[in-house]
Amino acid sequence: MGKSFLGRGWKFPVVVDPATGRIAMSEFEDDIAEAIRIILYTAKGERVMRPDFGCGIHEFVFETTDPTTLSLMEASVEEAIMRWEPRVHEVDVKITQEQHDEGKLHISLAYRVRTTNNLYNQVYPFYMHEGTR
Repeated sequence: MGKSFLGRGWKFPVVVDPATGRIAMSEFEDDIAEAIRIILYTAKGERVMRPDFGCGIHEFVFETTDPTTLSLMEASVEEAIMRWEPRVHEVDVKITQEQHDEGKLHISLAYRVRTTNNLYNQVYPFYMHEGTR
C-alpha cells in the first residue's frame, strides 16, 4: 500500500520538471512539511478567496520580542497548524530569538503524523522586522 494515504501535492515553491514539462510533485511527509510551511508563511487575508487561511504570526511584525509576545506567537502558530493541517496532531511550538540578531526568530515545531504516529521536527526562520533583510 505504501504511504499514499499521506497525500500528494504540487511541490512548493512550484517547479516545472525540465525533463517532462510537468509540475513537480511532493509526496508523503514532504508534502505535509511543505503544507505547514505554506500555512506559516501565508498571512491571514492574503488569499482573496480564502481570507481566513494562514497564520496570525504576521500580525506581530514590528512588535517587541518579549516573553508575552513570543507566547502569543506560539499560540498563533499552533492554532493555525491544528486548523489547516488535519494530517498532524500533538503540535508543539517553541519560538526563540536569535542571540546575535534581535529581529530573527526561530520557530521550532514538533508534530506527529496521525496515520503513522511518526514524530517530525522542523525549524523555520521568521523576521520580526520584515523588509530589513
